[in-house]
Amino acid sequence: MKAMILAAGKGERMRPLTLHTPKPLVRAADTPLIEFHLRALAQAGFRELVINHAWLGQQIEDHLGDGARFGLSIRYSAEGEPLETGGGIFRALPLLGDEPFVVVNGDVWTDFDFNRLRQPLDGLAHLVLVDNPAHHPRGDFRLADGRVSDAVEGEPSLTYSGIAVLHPRLFAGCEPGAFKLAPLLRQAMAAGQVSGEHFRGRWVDVGTHERLAEVERLLLMEA
Repeated sequence: MKAMILAAGKGERMRPLTLHTPKPLVRAADTPLIEFHLRALAQAGFRELVINHAWLGQQIEDHLGDGARFGLSIRYSAEGEPLETGGGIFRALPLLGDEPFVVVNGDVWTDFDFNRLRQPLDGLAHLVLVDNPAHHPRGDFRLADGRVSDAVEGEPSLTYSGIAVLHPRLFAGCEPGAFKLAPLLRQAMAAGQVSGEHFRGRWVDVGTHERLAEVERLLLMEA
């Protein structure tokens, strides 16, 4: 099973750190954020990895190289212009093949065990959901009997963690260019083709300086 890390965002809310450093290379406890994913994926048995990039992307390639020092083989999908999540994954599909693959947002930090995702996919997508964080209290989706559906006002919801397994067929009929992933997921949900799980471990969406400081606090607790 291959994996893809989404690393094309500009990280505007993390300025000035991201003015000259791509967000995935911003450090927490002296380790670039993306390296936590690389080590976790390698430990879970993944060997082939695709990373997309746009803003200052050459720095990512220069830093990570071919991935050998992490026990991985890394290929890159360079985007001349931002393609959003859906468009970025669609562009990388030729590198990912015809089988389901793991996709991970490069700007989350977690202790999730990616080995849990190395199993047959039931449908077009499998989403890892987490408790709604303070900055996103309304959540994204509902999870019931292992199936994911759109959130409904007044009912319990969860937040998409940025970790998923996707089947290339999810992108059937898509055209090159910028587009979001969420509409494709919601279309698949309506057809009962999206499974999910509720992860209750540590997870931080590192979108601000405050949340980066939270990751560093958690890492210091481990030391």
